[in-house]
Amino acid sequence: MDLSNLKPAKGSVKRNRRLGRGQGSGRGGTSTRGHKGAKQRSGYKKKIGFEGGQMPLQRRVPKYGFKNINRKEYKGINLGVLQNLADKKNLEKIDPEVMISAGLISKNTLVKILGKGTLERKLEVHAHAFSKSAVTAIEAKNGAVVKI
Repeated sequence: MDLSNLKPAKGSVKRNRRLGRGQGSGRGGTSTRGHKGAKQRSGYKKKIGFEGGQMPLQRRVPKYGFKNINRKEYKGINLGVLQNLADKKNLEKIDPEVMISAGLISKNTLVKILGKGTLERKLEVHAHAFSKSAVTAIEAKNGAVVKI
């Protein structure tokens, strides 16, 4: 067997329809497009969402709400998670670089420390935002809260 013997499998290759080649071909005249209307003409393209002239869904449904372009999205991290991280790596200072290396956040994420869980050690925590309960819990252990 060599490249000159290769053929596609039987029935896998179909011939294209030859349209518009006279009435004798069976596909002359309208060339399978039917009579009149946009679909019969060349260059026909239906608009996205077109429903045959009926009012399209995106125009029937009313607009509502708004999107605040100045919103800041924070990733919340609880005190319990910080305690586990500090115990595993024996840390006194936790900042975003430590959280990135631990896989808690990605590079450009804003961090907010939340108050769920307990702290058993003094920690210096660097983050973009803190909840009131987190601040009181950290300062109760003589830790430091540093807002970036």
